[in-house]
Amino acid sequence: MKVLVIGAGNMGLAYAESIAKSEHLKKGDLMISDNAPEKTQELRKISHFAVYDDIADCAPLADIIFIAVKPYHIDELFGKLKKHMVEDQIVISIMAGVTIKTIQDQLNIRKVVRAMPNLPAQVGKGLTSFTASDEVSRLELSTVESLLDTTGRSVRLDSENDIDASTGISGSGPAYVFYFMQSMLEAALDMGFSDYDSKVLVSTTFEGAIELFKRNKLSPEKWMDKVASKGGTTRAALDSMEDNNVKDLIKEAAYAAFNRAVELGKES
Repeated sequence: MKVLVIGAGNMGLAYAESIAKSEHLKKGDLMISDNAPEKTQELRKISHFAVYDDIADCAPLADIIFIAVKPYHIDELFGKLKKHMVEDQIVISIMAGVTIKTIQDQLNIRKVVRAMPNLPAQVGKGLTSFTASDEVSRLELSTVESLLDTTGRSVRLDSENDIDASTGISGSGPAYVFYFMQSMLEAALDMGFSDYDSKVLVSTTFEGAIELFKRNKLSPEKWMDKVASKGGTTRAALDSMEDNNVKDLIKEAAYAAFNRAVELGKES
């Protein structure tokens, strides 16, 4: 099996490096292509995979093609790629909002997997949701899932609408966490803590809370009750968040990402 990753940005490179480390493929069977000369020069210093400037030289060789470019690049990319596609190739797209039908029509292929990863894939802690066209067999889906799992975990969803929804939760979700962390960091600095101590206080608090949640069956609401006592400091903080409708604002943000993913699909 040969795998090609088109696009060596954050996510494309994360998948390429994770697949290489997983030993699913023999050396030389993992290919990566990028149209930026400075990027390909940098990639050639890494021995994990074969690097190509021109997709014409590598696309026909691949059994599975990851497309990891920004959605606004699809017209240019698909115009070049279409004439080099081979029957029975599987395309795995991690482009937000670009539908399976769009990819099938523009590349004249049938086997398409639409996936939505997130940034923690770069450190092997990613979550990738995916769905596939009917033409992808169970055996092929198993292979796809094993490749996606190299960056963390994957979840197969029933429909593309679910993929758009997962964009609002897991795909964009790390940014919400970073937003909350940034707010806490700024509060810590305002209280007089150093940069280092602020980072330790915030990051360790997040790590500990997540580990508690993962290891037990209690809901976040139950955990809040365990931390917050009536008239105490935590209750004062939670009451402030409730008074300012923070929960509703977070939900609205998630739906904003979801709705934008749907819009991108219509635009494509």
